[in-house]
Amino acid sequence: MPEIRDLLDDRLKLLLGCVLGSFLILLGGLYFCQIFQGDKYVRLAYNNRLRLIRFAAPRGEIFDRHGVPLAVNETTFNVMGYPLDLDTPEKLEKLSAVLLRHGIPMTSEDLARTIKQQRLAPYRVMKLVSNLTMPQMADLVADTDFPHELFPLSVWRRTYPAGAMAANVLGYVGEISEEELKASSGNDYYGGDLIGKSGIERAYEAELRGEAGEEALEVDARGRKVRVLDSRPAAKGTDLRLTLDMGVQKLAVELLKNYKGAIVAMDVKNGAILALASSPTYDNNPLAWGVSGREWNAIVRDPDRPMLDRCISGVYPPASTFKAFMSLAALEEDVITSSTSFSCSGAIRLASHTFRCWRRSGHGSMNVLTALQHSCDVYFYQVGIRMGIDRILKWAHRFRLGEPTGIDLPGESAGVIAGPDWKRRRFKENWYQGDTVNYSIGQGYLLMTPLQIARVYAAIANGGRLVTPHLSSLNDRPPVDMHLTPAKLALVQQGLDYVVQRGTGARAGKFGVTVAGKTGTAQNAHGDDHALFAGYAPAEAPRYVVVAIVEAGKHGSSVTSPIVGELLAHMLSHASSEGEKKE
Repeated sequence: MPEIRDLLDDRLKLLLGCVLGSFLILLGGLYFCQIFQGDKYVRLAYNNRLRLIRFAAPRGEIFDRHGVPLAVNETTFNVMGYPLDLDTPEKLEKLSAVLLRHGIPMTSEDLARTIKQQRLAPYRVMKLVSNLTMPQMADLVADTDFPHELFPLSVWRRTYPAGAMAANVLGYVGEISEEELKASSGNDYYGGDLIGKSGIERAYEAELRGEAGEEALEVDARGRKVRVLDSRPAAKGTDLRLTLDMGVQKLAVELLKNYKGAIVAMDVKNGAILALASSPTYDNNPLAWGVSGREWNAIVRDPDRPMLDRCISGVYPPASTFKAFMSLAALEEDVITSSTSFSCSGAIRLASHTFRCWRRSGHGSMNVLTALQHSCDVYFYQVGIRMGIDRILKWAHRFRLGEPTGIDLPGESAGVIAGPDWKRRRFKENWYQGDTVNYSIGQGYLLMTPLQIARVYAAIANGGRLVTPHLSSLNDRPPVDMHLTPAKLALVQQGLDYVVQRGTGARAGKFGVTVAGKTGTAQNAHGDDHALFAGYAPAEAPRYVVVAIVEAGKHGSSVTSPIVGELLAHMLSHASSEGEKKE
C-alpha cells in the first residue's frame, strides 16, 4: 500500500537523520576534546600516573636542663593508600577482614570514616592504620590477601619517658581535629597530622613540628611504583631544652603522693622553673598514641581532675601567705612602720560582725615582725583597715596579680583580685569594710594560683624584681624592677625569717638549710582547710622559691612547711654539687 510505504520511508529517513546527527555530534565532541581540550586531558592522563606521598616531619625532642629526655620519637609504621584504590565497600570489607584477622580492630565503617576525614585529593596518599610495630607490619604484608595497592610507611610516634611525672608540663600530641584543621588553614597541616594538644607540646608547636617532606612517584596502571619524579626531605623540628630539673620534679611528685595539690619550684632571680608538680596527674603516653572514647571520657570526667594543672590553673585563697604582701604594701605606703604595734585580744568587732584571730586567746601586742612570725590575724585586720581596699588593689596591680604571669604554658588562670567594682558587677552589692578585713589575711574575694604566689615571694627574695616564670629560654624576659624601698623590703624578709626560725613555719627549717617563708591555712567551702607554705632559701642569699599547696591539708605549719623545706634542701645541695664539679 502506497500510504504504508510512504510512512516507512519517512521513518527510515528520520532514523537515518538521527544516526547521522549522532555521528556529527560525536565527531564534534571528539574534535572538541582532541583539539580544544587536548592539553587538559593530556594533563589528566599524566596526573593519573602520579602519586604524592607526604612524610610527616620528625618532631623536635624535649629535654630537661641536664639533657634528660622528656619527649622523644619512636619509629612505627602506618598502612598507606589512595582514595581511588579504596572507592568501593567491597574493597573496604576485604581490607577490614585482613586487619581483623591480624588483631587490628578496624571495621569497614572505621576505614570509610578515616578516608573521608583525609580525602583532600584523589592522588594524595592517606593513612589508613597507624602505630603498627615492625612485627605487626611484617605479619600484615605477608598475608596473601593484603591489598597490593597499599604499602607500609615508617613514621615517628611520640613517647614520654617521664610519663605521669611531668605530664602537666609536657602535655601531649594527638591527631589534628577538624576544628584545628580549619583554624590552621595556610599552615600546611593535613588530616592525620599530629599536633600539640596541651603543655609545652602546644605552647611550642611552631618550633617543634618541623617541615613535612613530600615525594612524587610515577606509577603504572595498577598503582605500582615506576620511578621517583621529585622529592623533598622532611626537616626535623627544633629540639627544646627546658629549665625543668627532673631530679627536683621527681622529688616534688613524691612529696605530693597521696595528696591533691601543687608544688612550684623556681629560680628567684630569673623565673626559671625547676619543678611544676600537680597531683593527681595522668599518663600522657596513651593519649599521644590514641585512646578510645570511653578511656578519654574516664579521664576528663574524673572528679579529681587529673588533667588540671593545679600549679597554673588551680586557684586558691592565698590565706596567710598574703600577709607578706600586705606587710610590704603597708610599709611602702607608710601606713605602718617597724615600730607600729596593735594589741591582739583574739578578735575585733566591726559593726555587727566579729573577726577572730586563729589563736582565740590572742597574741598580745604585735609589731610587723612578730605578727608575721606568729601569723597574727588581728594585726593584719588593723593593717587592712588602715590601708583601705583602693591601696591594696593598687599594690596588687603593681605586682600584676589578677593577670597571668606569662609562663610559656597554655591554660594559665589569671586568678581573682576583686574590688568594689567587681563585687558590684558580680553580686550587685556594695563593698564593706569586712571585705577588706578578709582581704588582709588572704581570704574573701581573693584567689591566686600557686605560681602567682611563687612570683610574689621571688620578688620579695630577690630585692623587688618581678620575674616572668618560664620553662624555655625562648620565653626568658628581663625582670621588672618595682623600685621597692630596700629597708622596708629587708624588714619583711626578716619577718619571714622569724616565721621559720621561731614561728609557725619551724618545720621548714629542719633540713639543714636556712629557709624564710610563710605558712597559710585557707578556708575551703568543700571540706577541710587547704594547707599552704611559700618559702625561699637560703634565707641570707636567696636562690630558689618553692610554694606548696595541699588541698584539705588542714595546716600549713605541719603539712606543707616540711615539704617546702625538704625540696629546698634538695635543690641547694644538688646545686652545690654541680658547682663543685664545674670548678
